[in-house]
Amino acid sequence: MDRVHAPQRRGRLPGQPAQFADAPRRVLPPARPRRRLSRPEHGRAMRRTRRRGALALALAASALLAATHLPARAQERFPSRPLQMVVPYPPGGNTDLMARALQQELARALGQPVVVVNRGGAAGTIGDAEVARARPDGYTIGMSPNNPLTAQPHLQSLSYSVDSFRYLCMVYDNPQVLVGSRDMPFRDLKGMVALARSAPEALVFGSPGQGSTQHILLAALLRMAGADGLHVPYTGAGPMAQGALGGQIMVFVESPSIPAATGLPVLAVFGNRRLPGLPAVPTTEEMGLPVAGTSAGGLVAPADIPDEAANAIEEACRLAVTSEPFRLAAERLNAVPTFLTGRAFHKRFQAESETNRKLLRELGLGKD
Repeated sequence: MDRVHAPQRRGRLPGQPAQFADAPRRVLPPARPRRRLSRPEHGRAMRRTRRRGALALALAASALLAATHLPARAQERFPSRPLQMVVPYPPGGNTDLMARALQQELARALGQPVVVVNRGGAAGTIGDAEVARARPDGYTIGMSPNNPLTAQPHLQSLSYSVDSFRYLCMVYDNPQVLVGSRDMPFRDLKGMVALARSAPEALVFGSPGQGSTQHILLAALLRMAGADGLHVPYTGAGPMAQGALGGQIMVFVESPSIPAATGLPVLAVFGNRRLPGLPAVPTTEEMGLPVAGTSAGGLVAPADIPDEAANAIEEACRLAVTSEPFRLAAERLNAVPTFLTGRAFHKRFQAESETNRKLLRELGLGKD
């Protein structure tokens, strides 16, 4: 007869309550010996482990890639915040007036505010240099006329050239007019030429900067007439107009928007076509001095901005320039709205840059 063994009792352990001292001790069954895998089984197990690891790694990489691209997709819509439009002249000049006329319609087309910032000085090169070195994200653009891009690089050593920008659109192509002060000692272009011929510095004329479009046109006109004058450069058209109002200079050349805004008299229109807004004013060609020139300008940006941003601004510019409010604002300034695509705008300024290089050399103003 088999002997029945009672459950083993154990003594009280240190710190153990008395009621648990005589609890039966649980006896665990002996562990089964682990079966050794054969070589084929071991290989299959390792392959399963590697497959699971590779799958987990792929899932983790996919999740990381998706997380990385989510912000990029959110940033793809342009623009998502206000833009800054740099004007390379002080307030009150032709470029500033055209920029502010465009500002509201451009903002409406883009769906974001456009803030005009004036950075005048050095014949427009300070502001344009700021645009050239700005972050190329499309949120800093410039409203530049032709001279800082097509003439100034031939007059001074600059950090940029005509090809250092992404051209977005041309906005205007304004004729240039000869403007007199209120107390000028002559009444017309013939009287101005007669005074200039009387003595080398009898005629005092201004310009918005050394080698500016306006300086070049008036210097070419005086040279053709066999005369000369005393040149007084300003930092922009606004200060120059104030100089004329204050009697510091006798004449200057600018777009028709300046006499329209100041009430100063217009003596002649450069070229061979009279202006609809100034039908009684003769042209320089009518007066026997066939000197022509315009002040064209538009929007530029740093060279490396994304195509998406450039295309969005170009299309918004087209809508703004061809809008009725901008046309009416330009007419009040005697300006001519002229839209060109960025590519056509760039080609025009490249050709003008080469023309200016030769002309400045002939006038003795070029650096090369």
